[in-house]
Amino acid sequence: MKIISIQNNLGLPKYKQIILSIEKAIEEEKLTKGDTLPSINKVCLAFALSRDTVLQAYEELKKRGIIFAIPGKGYYVKSTEITIKQRIFLLFDELNIFKEDIYNSFLKNIGKNVQVDIFFHHFNVQVFQKLINDCNGNYTKYIIMPTNLIDVATFIKTLPVNEVIILDQTNSALKLYPAIYQNHKKDIFDGLNKGKFRLNKYKKLIMIFPGFREPPGMKIGFENFCIEFSFDYEIITEFKDREITIGEVYVIPNDRDLVQVILKAKVQNLKLGSDFGIISYNETPLKKVVANGITTISTNFEAMGKILAEMVLRGKKEQIENKCALIIRNSL
Repeated sequence: MKIISIQNNLGLPKYKQIILSIEKAIEEEKLTKGDTLPSINKVCLAFALSRDTVLQAYEELKKRGIIFAIPGKGYYVKSTEITIKQRIFLLFDELNIFKEDIYNSFLKNIGKNVQVDIFFHHFNVQVFQKLINDCNGNYTKYIIMPTNLIDVATFIKTLPVNEVIILDQTNSALKLYPAIYQNHKKDIFDGLNKGKFRLNKYKKLIMIFPGFREPPGMKIGFENFCIEFSFDYEIITEFKDREITIGEVYVIPNDRDLVQVILKAKVQNLKLGSDFGIISYNETPLKKVVANGITTISTNFEAMGKILAEMVLRGKKEQIENKCALIIRNSL
């Protein structure tokens, strides 16, 4: 067994000695891409090891992308890039500026020798399931954004329980997993409450809530606020063909609806911030300048990415609620 070396009383677990032996063999070019590794049975017999010990070593190398398995044939060298210590599966719902902020912050803080592969499920349960199934066993960590998809906990539970982190939205079915998440129900209630002194000047609050991508907690938090503080309110699924009435405030989670409302106000010759108001959800740089400033309720996406990196690096098992704030501008 020239490739693998095991020493007793070394103070290093034997599965790690197997990993280091294979890494050294690759580094010294004794193993190259496509080469066959010694079978699990051969390693067990050569060093009187349990099958689980050898399998643990091979599986870790597999998750890091260094080796791969062909069922019934054995293990082979997939990559000679041994500096990669972690391979991370990152599953987002869709690509937008908020996810880009999380991703960039995560990459900035995760450090070197880490490979991050990003995927998107686009709110499609079948795509979500396929990505989970195809990537299971090939990564050291699985960071998953389940959004509001139904019953996806069933697919997530097929992954190694200690290697999963939930991002952005969580629920009771995923309570066993560490998470960094937004509490949309609480965030929108607290945000509206902080802006209540300005909302009191208006007659009616209207939320545009299509309900497909938007977290249900937004709607619940909005309703709870309006009921508790006796605001006249309405929830609509789309703004199309609607006239703005003076004294209304629009709470708008989706930026496409935000554009429609601003354009309609120009057609009606209404002044934003006095004739009617807007509260948008999720901060972007453009909202600082569009229409002299749009008021937003937003979490800190850069902070979310940073905390996520810390959870991976330190092995944290907490469920952390990311902070949210109301940013008041001229639209209210």
